[in-house]
Amino acid sequence: MTRSSASSGPPSLVLVTGHEGGESRDLPGLAAVVPARVVVSTRRSLHHQVTSLLDATDGVVAVLPMTWGRDPVLVAESAKSLHWLATTVEPGRLLLCDAFGTPDHLVAHLRRAVRETSVSRPEAGVVVAAPAGNPFDDAELHRLAHLVRAHGAGTQVEVACTGEGGDAGEALRRCRLLGLQEVVVVPAGFDRWPGSDAPGVTSYGPLLSAQAAGRVFAQRLSQARHRAEHGDDGIAEGLSADHGHGYAHSHDVGGAPSAPTHAHHHPHAHAPGHPHPHPPAPASAPR
Repeated sequence: MTRSSASSGPPSLVLVTGHEGGESRDLPGLAAVVPARVVVSTRRSLHHQVTSLLDATDGVVAVLPMTWGRDPVLVAESAKSLHWLATTVEPGRLLLCDAFGTPDHLVAHLRRAVRETSVSRPEAGVVVAAPAGNPFDDAELHRLAHLVRAHGAGTQVEVACTGEGGDAGEALRRCRLLGLQEVVVVPAGFDRWPGSDAPGVTSYGPLLSAQAAGRVFAQRLSQARHRAEHGDDGIAEGLSADHGHGYAHSHDVGGAPSAPTHAHHHPHAHAPGHPHPHPPAPASAPR
């Protein structure tokens, strides 16, 4: 049964997060800077949060995946959670926004942080840190940090995955072996560096200020609502966000492909005119 709604109330924005946001530990502070009702959710509780908002309000409910593009599974899982719910409400009432950022955005912000560090602390090295996720997302962190290092100002850039299964201590040890007496830790996600009592280790602070993040939130919400005016709620495109992410197939000892390791990772044909996702236009987000 379709819910009746005038869709006239203020929009509600749900920030859904995975490992890049420390599973929502560090997002509530950002939520206060958006001129709309904002709810922070993990991917596990997204269905409940969205259902509650749809029942409690008569406005648009938009879900914004909090990833810099390293966690496309978060986008796909969010779309799957919304896919059925969208059939129970008026068209355009439930929307999936573009992800908060792209890998290109993240590299640009990290390069800025390294440049600032090289000017203020020319003898210091940088550790790009983010909460540990899965091997594919962690490998992407290393790839992006390499781009920052390769196009940087000569500053030593190391990588650390923090939290359970992480290697933050090993990254700091590498810095010491390289002769760096001062290390600045730059977060590559929405999680904050938990701190260290090691001498000479300091935190760069958040990659973006709350005000800059708020401008990105507003831009993503505006983009989603504009698309909805043209009949696109963003959900169908989000369902395929993780295609090609991770191993497409496993292989036996002889190298022959065996059964797919993930049901959603498979080669697929597109019908003529099938729209391929494109990254959102870079948001201007000064600190």
